[in-house]
Amino acid sequence: MNEWILRINTAGLPLSWLSWQEAVSLHARELVSWTFGETLKVVRGGYSKTGQRTVLALTSVLACKGRVVSMDSKAALSNATLFKRDHHRCLYCGLAFAATELSRDHVHPVSRGGQDEWMNVVTACKRCNARKGNRLLSESSLSLLALPYRPNHAEYLALTHSGRILGDQMTFLQNQFSINSRGVRGPMQLAAEKVYAAQ
Repeated sequence: MNEWILRINTAGLPLSWLSWQEAVSLHARELVSWTFGETLKVVRGGYSKTGQRTVLALTSVLACKGRVVSMDSKAALSNATLFKRDHHRCLYCGLAFAATELSRDHVHPVSRGGQDEWMNVVTACKRCNARKGNRLLSESSLSLLALPYRPNHAEYLALTHSGRILGDQMTFLQNQFSINSRGVRGPMQLAAEKVYAAQ
């Protein structure tokens, strides 16, 4: 099974990704409140004294018991998650590139007091990054197509997930996305914003 199971709390807030073995463990410890979504795997256990075999259907979303906690994002910044946040698009020219052709640009350059953190970085193609150099936007001819933002916990789960996110899992994640999220606004939206900004 390549798919991961989305663990949420009983209030519907996404918490983490689980392997099927971790999901079985939560079921065995009776920590699962309810499940949702398509069946990803059927796990067969041992036989009881009556000869019946234990069968557990694992679904794509699993709600666990426990207190409702606020998930304040401690999203670690990396180029991979940054590029994914910005849909592998240069936020200056609006074109999509392979990761090898992209770089992390500091909107307010580090050499001029800027910080290396989510709210000050955008994805830039190497050409636009070199063109901007260590200048402020007001000192260059470049402008941003979208503002940088810090992903919240649900957005970070989506950004760092290496596999395929199923539709029912994305429903739970997107319900928690912030208004600034580009997880909802796709590349076509960004391209349309660039055309509008150029007018």
